[in-house]
Amino acid sequence: MILDTINTAKINKEKLLAILLDPDKIELENLPSIIKKIDKSSANLIFVGGSLLFKNVLDEFLKIVKQNTNLPVILFPGSAIQISNEADAILFLQLISGRNPEYLISNQVIAAPLLKQTNLEVISTGYLLIESGRETTASYISNTKPLPAHKPEIAVATALAGEYIGHKLIYLDGGSGALNPVSITLIKKVAKAINLPIIVGGGLKTKQQIDAVFNAGATVVVVGTAFEDDTTILKRISQ
Repeated sequence: MILDTINTAKINKEKLLAILLDPDKIELENLPSIIKKIDKSSANLIFVGGSLLFKNVLDEFLKIVKQNTNLPVILFPGSAIQISNEADAILFLQLISGRNPEYLISNQVIAAPLLKQTNLEVISTGYLLIESGRETTASYISNTKPLPAHKPEIAVATALAGEYIGHKLIYLDGGSGALNPVSITLIKKVAKAINLPIIVGGGLKTKQQIDAVFNAGATVVVVGTAFEDDTTILKRISQ
């Protein structure tokens, strides 16, 4: 089970690197060569998804990914329509940083009976959008305000609420194309306050930034836009 792997990594203070692949930004014919680069890196997980999906290729995209790697493939859905039985698991996200009922419960209700018909490992995840210096696609599409980066106590209280509600993971995200990564101070305070594994993504472009996030208490670090812009970043991270 993928959640067991993440929980074990937290206990053993291991670092898990996830690469986020957006089907809208990668052509299918280029996917096998990209997966080969991921396989040669230190990546442990592959996330697939995006705030919007303009192309109806999710199933085919996932099939190609699975044909070219043995790494766990996890759906990171932007909405209830981004469900496919071709992945290994799905982050069942609840946008607990916002107050939009569509992303607090409505999409989850729509998705639940569909997920029941799949073989996906469903991982309940409390999702927190953190202010990153400019509006991101995630905040625009969800019509929610991100939590202020300079007030980590709000993120701590929200993450604690997510843990008490029953989520298995907490995801701190600046959003796709974030100008600034989630602050190290905020990550440290959340990590100290909760017992759950923490995933952090958004705005991470260098090995130094990634190392700092791991050292602050993250169990999983997600690289997305930086990888799309420069696939050699994986080689530098591995080194």
